[in-house]
Amino acid sequence: MRLSASLFHIVTISVLFLLAGCSVTPSEDFTPINVTNAAQAKAWELQGKIAVKTAEEKFSTNLYWLHQPSANDLRLTTVLGTTVLTLKTNQGMATLDVDGKTYRDSNAQDLLTGISGWSIPLDSLPLWITGQIGSNDKIVSYNPDGTIKQLISHDAQANWSVSFISWQQQGGALVPKLLKIEREDVQIKIQTNQWTAVKSKAK
Repeated sequence: MRLSASLFHIVTISVLFLLAGCSVTPSEDFTPINVTNAAQAKAWELQGKIAVKTAEEKFSTNLYWLHQPSANDLRLTTVLGTTVLTLKTNQGMATLDVDGKTYRDSNAQDLLTGISGWSIPLDSLPLWITGQIGSNDKIVSYNPDGTIKQLISHDAQANWSVSFISWQQQGGALVPKLLKIEREDVQIKIQTNQWTAVKSKAK
């Protein structure tokens, strides 16, 4: 099953508002902390934009992501604050809420691809968003300041090319501001407006 045309209409509304701020309020269960290196952050919150372009469609939405070691809460919203997609993972189980329906699977990437048709490397994104690399990644080039400029990530289906277009200081750490992730069938751009390392308020 794939996303309905009406949902894509909602998603593409936000293409007209690329410069608008995100509408999702950060979780009240976490408090911001400063880190000198993004790798030190066991948990973080991101607010920004994601744009996806495939042979069939293209769209851009606001992106909110709360990442923890064993859980994730990822939401796509329009500029008006309407949530069009929520993807949560916790202890090896993924839940996707979209178009008024809920779907579950043990693999978040398979779930998102199966329901939406979007081929997005979810497992690698937390590393790339924070300027880190995984075991399947090979750095191709660096910027003059030593930050990563481009890497190739080996994938069974087709390799991903990741370009770190710009970097910025956020929460005491240097993290990518704009990423371009692409292979022959899809192009993904992620713009980070705010990245914050966080820790749980729970004792």
